Amino acid sequence: MIRTLVKRLPHLAAGACAAAFLAGAATAAESENDYPTEARADYIFGCMAANGQSRESLSRCSCSLDALASLLPYDKYVQASTVLSLRQGIGQRTAQFKSTKVFDDQVADLRRAQAEAEIRCYRGGT
Repeated sequence: MIRTLVKRLPHLAAGACAAAFLAGAATAAESENDYPTEARADYIFGCMAANGQSRESLSRCSCSLDALASLLPYDKYVQASTVLSLRQGIGQRTAQFKSTKVFDDQVADLRRAQAEAEIRCYRGGT
């Protein structure tokens, strides 16, 4: 019985390594893919409206979203987008969103991710 286990040990170790690798890959894919389908579609429709309704635009906008999602988790994207929307208003309530460091940092993170996505997808040639 011990000989059988010793013979099978390399196979068991290889299987464990493969399982660990796949689990790590799944975790990375999940973190990049935590944007709901509706949010993805909304982003791409908006991007195409701003950049043209062409196949090339679809490809670049999809690339842009994938790059953004790999850099910024969905919850942070929502928070920063909300701050940007609230900054568009006028009055005392919107002033809080315009002059608070935490909100500035959230928006800065979004802007950096958007800039990186633009470099990857628009300047680097899809």
